[in-house]
Amino acid sequence: MTQPFPFSAIVGQDEMKLAMILTAIDPGIGGVLVFGDRGTGKSTAVRGLAALLPEIRQVAGCPVNSEDRSECPDWAEIDSYRVVKRPSPVIDLPLGATEDRVTGALDIERALTRGEKAFEPGLLARANRGYLYIDEVNLLEDHIVDLLLDVAQSGENVVEREGLSIRHPARFVLVGSGNPEEGELRPQLLDRFGLSVDVASPTDVAERVEVIKRRQAYDEDREAFLRKWRRQDSRIRNRILAARDALSTVETPERALMDCAELCLALGSDGLRGELTLLRAARALAAYDGAAAVGRGQIRRVAAPTLRHRLRRDPLGEAGSSPRVARAMSDLFDQLHTAAE
Repeated sequence: MTQPFPFSAIVGQDEMKLAMILTAIDPGIGGVLVFGDRGTGKSTAVRGLAALLPEIRQVAGCPVNSEDRSECPDWAEIDSYRVVKRPSPVIDLPLGATEDRVTGALDIERALTRGEKAFEPGLLARANRGYLYIDEVNLLEDHIVDLLLDVAQSGENVVEREGLSIRHPARFVLVGSGNPEEGELRPQLLDRFGLSVDVASPTDVAERVEVIKRRQAYDEDREAFLRKWRRQDSRIRNRILAARDALSTVETPERALMDCAELCLALGSDGLRGELTLLRAARALAAYDGAAAVGRGQIRRVAAPTLRHRLRRDPLGEAGSSPRVARAMSDLFDQLHTAAE
């Protein structure tokens, strides 16, 4: 199997890479939406991150990648207790995928040849404990996106049709990417993604040259290139694993809660999902930084990807929402700092 391009070797795109890392630390953040130009490393980052994470342990033949025999669903009819290791799954969901292919359906071949009613698992089963990647998510049919977001939120896929009543775990990090020029997601769907990042082709000549050099080195001698970047990938992996262990111990000061609530109020974000996701992302970043408690620095760094896609569009304001988030943080935090003095 071809080794993906190393995560640490991706040039630039720091916000996108940080968002991917945070969801690896805490999948409960709710997935990542990446909008930007083609060829900016969106799918490369997903596969690179999954490859640097530790292999998962799963029961051989289990269609939902269960780690223990007791967790394998009854309908899978798994007799083996053998546990094998495999890379974290990264499953692509194509635009033309039907609901049956996504959720699973009646196994027609088995029904016709054996006269048995059996379940044929779909893409959600294969993505369990891994990543589900959707390129051009803004072109995906709305009812499929609704289904995916509901399953990603609940962590369980439920199929009730064709005489079947099936449930199985479906815990994955949902990553969607797309080009905003080809269509936009509905606001209520945007809000369900935990983080949203914008990526663009680099405008610095030196940076573009470095991209070309690294890609050329990867294509010419893949093994040597992977060895060169293995240490940097290992450092990121170790920090992610340490952050997972430390996440539950990260303290949340009252001031951090106030900062999250006041920032969301200042921006006029709907509902409370913004505050909850902002705090969750800030806690994951604090754990990644090795900090004992959430600070204003972590909140500042994750505010834009957490909130920019939750804001009501202002036709008289800036073209993008990132400047609104930056201005609100400056006004609010600078004012609080002055008041404290």
